[in-house]
Amino acid sequence: MEAMASAPAEVPSYFVCPISLQLMRDPVTLPTGISYDRAAIARWLAVPARRTCPVTRQPLEPGLELTPNHTLRRLIHSWAVSVPPGSVMDEEVAALRPVPRDEIASILSDAAAAQVGALRKLRELAVECEESRSVLESQDGVFDVLSRVVTCASACSTSREEAVGVLASLRISEQELVGVVARHGNLAESLTAVLRSSNLQSRAQAVQLVRTLVDAAAPAWVIGLDAEFLAEVVHVVRDRISTRATKASLHALAALCPYGRSRVKIVGAGAVPALVELLLDEPERRVCELALTVLDRLCTCAEGRAELVAHAAGVAVVGKKVLRVSDAASERAVRVLLSVARHAATPAVLQEMAQCGVVGKLCLALRSEQCGVKTKEKAHEVLKLHSRVWRPSPCLSPNFLALYPS
Repeated sequence: MEAMASAPAEVPSYFVCPISLQLMRDPVTLPTGISYDRAAIARWLAVPARRTCPVTRQPLEPGLELTPNHTLRRLIHSWAVSVPPGSVMDEEVAALRPVPRDEIASILSDAAAAQVGALRKLRELAVECEESRSVLESQDGVFDVLSRVVTCASACSTSREEAVGVLASLRISEQELVGVVARHGNLAESLTAVLRSSNLQSRAQAVQLVRTLVDAAAPAWVIGLDAEFLAEVVHVVRDRISTRATKASLHALAALCPYGRSRVKIVGAGAVPALVELLLDEPERRVCELALTVLDRLCTCAEGRAELVAHAAGVAVVGKKVLRVSDAASERAVRVLLSVARHAATPAVLQEMAQCGVVGKLCLALRSEQCGVKTKEKAHEVLKLHSRVWRPSPCLSPNFLALYPS
């Protein structure tokens, strides 16, 4: 029996990273369908000359998002549990095995004292092992313990950042989130400091947590967020930390926009130029849709429209997204253009819309099968509003003029 217990365990080939040739701890999948360990493929892609899939050699788009392979991760963890203790593979799979509940409770106790090592260990457990994360989430008061570290004035910045990383990795119920916000009044202020960190990973984790909080918090808390906090969320969009962080910040801004005071603060924080610059960089489909969603909501206020038309590429880049990205993107872009046409249509703006091809795009949208009924109705309204200016314009080609609504 002892010989059987110490027999070597053979690692299934599909659990091995093609780059490191080691057991994957955090498998992610590229658009090519090949899975790699996150750390290994991140190092590969960090070299500018390596914008290809290591296995297929297919080119990869800049700024692509690594998709977590949760199914493969669960299979690896299930296999790791089956490896007999004492085997030659035991050391390699030890980190993938669930940590006992009493050990997690002990680490959490140390983390409550803002010990960096304990907080870092909790973050690693939450990220690397689903079973350990579930045990951690079930610990009494875990979310308050971590929130106290985040908001503790005497805790060092590294401790606060690690605590934010743990919270961002956990699945927190809406009820628990509401309670955390209510019990820790300076949470937003503390998150502002983490969002300003020079550590890009900490900023990305902080904005993930912000997105979760904004979706669950009471309107009074959201409306009370100060301009400094909102500016840091906008800066995540501006700085392009990662695709995931950009999406999280856009989701958060979209959730904040329905409140008038927040909308004006977000515009004041420079959101409109940041969104225009993001759209100019031709982001992936979902990022583009989210950016246009936020821009649409910001343009419901005069300050947002003024910022858009003041940007040299603002109106043009919005018009460019019509019929170019997706049905959803086209609808949101046309909504933005309708806001401009209704409330910010100076002679200079109308001339710009004709010169940069926006009017032509709207004409095409009327006949395109790619646009839904609502999008066509809004495009029709924009064109009818200013037909006296645009119909005789020399910028409108005969082909577009033939499509212009009568």
